[in-house]
Amino acid sequence: MSFPDLVESGRLRQGHDVSGPLSPTVAAVVDRDLRDPLWRACFHSAFRQDRRLQRGLFEPSHSLRIGDSLVPGPAALLQLMDDSFRQEDYDLAKVRGLCRSNVTLEEGYHFEYGLALVKTSAALVYTQTLALVQQLQPVTDSPAHFALYAQSCARENWPSTNHLLVRTGY
Repeated sequence: MSFPDLVESGRLRQGHDVSGPLSPTVAAVVDRDLRDPLWRACFHSAFRQDRRLQRGLFEPSHSLRIGDSLVPGPAALLQLMDDSFRQEDYDLAKVRGLCRSNVTLEEGYHFEYGLALVKTSAALVYTQTLALVQQLQPVTDSPAHFALYAQSCARENWPSTNHLLVRTGY
């Protein structure tokens, strides 16, 4: 609503179905991402090194609720960077199973990491879906998302017209 001229010209498009429960098609691709060792290694490496990716998933400057505990953001982030999370098997069923009250601190960390995987993967699947439907080329200034999307494209045999804009200064 802040840019009615861009909406009217078609440069901004609204009303896309990218929230709510995952459709079976999206869920299947998310599960394949979560089970793909190359995608997972790329995600974990980016999660450990890319502050923009970290901030997009967690706000480490604030305390985080992990399970039933309030944990300082930096301590939670440091724990989630542990390589054991990269090696842990994840799929949607596991993440959904961890989405309940009265979880232990350890289960809470596993849920948060799994949810970060799901959110990242689903965003990329929606990117692909919208790109195909709208006949657009995906563009990002995030090297992490670029690499994750490229891995999904290769595995899923999607057209790979992914573009990375190299930005400096932030």
